[in-house]
Amino acid sequence: MRLVVLSGRSGSGKSTALQVLEDVGFYCIDNLPALLLPELLRLMLAEARPVANLAVSIDARNLLSNLRQLPEVMLQLRQLPNLSIETLFLDAGESTLLRRYNSTRRRHPLSDSNQSLQQAIRTERELLEPIANQADLRIDTTRLSLYELRDEVKLRIAGRTEQELSLQFESFGFKHGVPLDVDFTFDVRSLPNPYWVPELRQHTGRDPEVIDFLSRSDEAAEMVSDIRLFVEKWLPRFRANNRSYVTIGIGCTGGQHRSVYVTEQLAGHFRTLMDNVQVMHRELRQPAAD
Repeated sequence: MRLVVLSGRSGSGKSTALQVLEDVGFYCIDNLPALLLPELLRLMLAEARPVANLAVSIDARNLLSNLRQLPEVMLQLRQLPNLSIETLFLDAGESTLLRRYNSTRRRHPLSDSNQSLQQAIRTERELLEPIANQADLRIDTTRLSLYELRDEVKLRIAGRTEQELSLQFESFGFKHGVPLDVDFTFDVRSLPNPYWVPELRQHTGRDPEVIDFLSRSDEAAEMVSDIRLFVEKWLPRFRANNRSYVTIGIGCTGGQHRSVYVTEQLAGHFRTLMDNVQVMHRELRQPAAD
């Protein structure tokens, strides 16, 4: 059986992610009490025809005592035979969560007369941090529309076989903040910047003009090579440690030229070595809808 445990902060898109998993054939349960998970699995695995794919959502709506024990429960469940477990954690920046709640006028599960919405969001972050730290995959939905989030879940969860490692390269601009969901971050701001070449400024690292400019740079070639060698060295260690997902962040100043170019070069190389390699260019996306 394949089990996906979905968690994350309220307003980050958990309902959307669970709907995607249901659409692709997962048996889905929302807001499961955390301490009922072992019993649920026992019943499911005892069936004559067990469910092949199960997804459960466990978040801050749980009893606090149950939630605190979830990391330990998950560690114990990972020892069970015939069970593949993945934890997906969704997150978003505080200002984004505030804006989403203000626009929908929904009540945050932790807000009350003694705690404002902003305080509830911060309390929830602290409460869920142990779960976030154990997550196999984190997705930052700050700049994702609902449609982009659906695509991301389909690609990285539904599109991955149980034993396959999913590798994602994500370009971004440091001036817009470092993504919340990367495992490693590489800074490529030391490379020659096409932005300062007037005829290249309006192009991106995916355009032939910028590709030609950076491909003639020895520094860019050396940077790509060094990152490639690092990832090649450590990917087998991640596989040996039963890691299912690895996200590599590549950052430049604005996320338009250098980081995009390096990301594309790395993804192209690793696609010759493995099947599930994804690319995200954060700053090239359209502004996310609330």
